[in-house]
Amino acid sequence: MKLGESAGREEAAVMKTPLPFYRSLHFQVIAAIALGIVFGIVNPAAAESMKPLGDGFIKIIRMIIAPIIFCTVVVGIGNMGDMKKLGRIGVKALLYFEVVTTMALLIGLVAVTVFAPGAGINADPATLDTKAVAEYAATQKVLHTVDFLLNVIPDTLVGAFAKGEILQVLLVAVLFGIALGKIENGRAIVSGCDTMARALFGVMEIIMKAAPLGAFGAMAFTIGKFGVRTLIPLGKLILCVMGASGTFVFVVLTLIARAHGFRLWRLLRYLKEEFLIAFGTSSSEPALPGLMKKLEQLGCDKSVVGLVVPSGYSFNLDGTSIYLTMAAMFVAQATNTHLTIQQEAILLLVLMMTSKGAAAVTGGGFITLAATLSALGTVPVAGIALLLGVDRFMSQIRTMTNLAGNAVATIVVARWENELDRAVLGRELGDAEVPLADAAGAQAEIPY
Repeated sequence: MKLGESAGREEAAVMKTPLPFYRSLHFQVIAAIALGIVFGIVNPAAAESMKPLGDGFIKIIRMIIAPIIFCTVVVGIGNMGDMKKLGRIGVKALLYFEVVTTMALLIGLVAVTVFAPGAGINADPATLDTKAVAEYAATQKVLHTVDFLLNVIPDTLVGAFAKGEILQVLLVAVLFGIALGKIENGRAIVSGCDTMARALFGVMEIIMKAAPLGAFGAMAFTIGKFGVRTLIPLGKLILCVMGASGTFVFVVLTLIARAHGFRLWRLLRYLKEEFLIAFGTSSSEPALPGLMKKLEQLGCDKSVVGLVVPSGYSFNLDGTSIYLTMAAMFVAQATNTHLTIQQEAILLLVLMMTSKGAAAVTGGGFITLAATLSALGTVPVAGIALLLGVDRFMSQIRTMTNLAGNAVATIVVARWENELDRAVLGRELGDAEVPLADAAGAQAEIPY
């Protein structure tokens, strides 16, 4: 009798009791976003003062991003043992990034040309308020290729961590991981980094309990400062950006996902908490640690996750690419600036480069747009003053598109490297119908 009771208790302990819906993080974030919107409409002045809540949450997340990336990459490379494999992953990831972001730029160009959201506005650049634009333009300059590459190298070893520059931290971690793989007692340090990474993810889980508060503060500030009424004059542009981003996600990314044996919608649903946090804060940075952790849980190898996700936050910003093309062409249309086909091609080529250096933070795309137009001189930079009131709303659209693009990219590169456990992927996504690939990594036929 006692044995039966003991077995029953053990079985009950193994079974996880589902949390009540109101205790789940995604419900709390949704509720917080809704409350922030209502508060921003009812009391705009007080809602605008909630900005520190959102800023504080983003800052505390940024605090752990650099060490998480460092530990994850060091563990992945330290256990890899094959430097040729490291090079292959990097080359494949960069190739994927370039092809997919170019497709995003072209989708944005086609959408803005066909629907012409800026036509008929007839704005005079001389009469626009250029003060705020000048502030953005001065924040960041367009880096040429050599400057961009030199900027990846930190001034000091600890400087990368102090500044929180993702690519600089990634470079230090790659070099450190390679060095550890060559020394005799390197495994012990790699094991220590693995333990540290687990502890940091534990810290992240504690911090994420404050996500609803951060989402509430950021959304209340957005609605309180800019107001829903600002959406009406530029509603056509916002709808075009949403349509282009939706086309990219649900056509391009869906086809890529199908070709690699998983369903995009199931992946997006699996990452719902990360999407809600990115939407609420208008920044994909707070979602980075959770994205890395969940991609590992989906069966992607740690080395692939550690390399592809951080580099994707600089080189694979699909949503930002769509926004940059559409915003630049919108300004040209709104100010009646005629661009020849050659000028449009040059604009597209420049944006192909500058979009790779856009920061994955709130306003990063707007800063890059201001700097790009300032450098080109063909489209009046003063025209982006028209976008100031709605940029925060479009930032939410491009942020979620960036997040979806990097999640898909990581799984694709892991599949290319045969570093994806498809049994785990199918189980975690609840997608048992997707068959496993054979040992050679051949393309599996996917039932739909």
